[in-house]
Amino acid sequence: MHTLMVLVGGFVLLFFCQLVARVFGGEGVKPIAKALVVFVPLWFVIAAINMWVGIHYAGYTFMQELPIFLLVFAVPAVAALLTWWRITHLQNKKKNTPV
Repeated sequence: MHTLMVLVGGFVLLFFCQLVARVFGGEGVKPIAKALVVFVPLWFVIAAINMWVGIHYAGYTFMQELPIFLLVFAVPAVAALLTWWRITHLQNKKKNTPV
C-alpha cells in the first residue's frame, strides 16, 4: 500500500510541476518541457529518500528496497519522459508542416 501511495504522490508531483510551469511559465511548450525535465531529478531524490527511510526505519536491506525504488522512480519518470518526448515532437512537427 505504501508503494502505491508513493507512486500516486509521484504523479501528483508531476501534475503539480506541469501546473506551475503553465501558470508561471506562460504559454507554449517550452515551460512544460522544462518542468518535465526538472521533475525527473527531483523525483529521483524523493524516491531515494523513500528508499533510505525503508532501509533506515523499516529495517529492509538495500537489496530488498532496490526493486521497490526502481519501480517507484521509473513509473512516474517514464511517464514524464514520454510526455516530454510527445510534446517536443509534436511542436517540431507543427513547425515543419506547411501552412
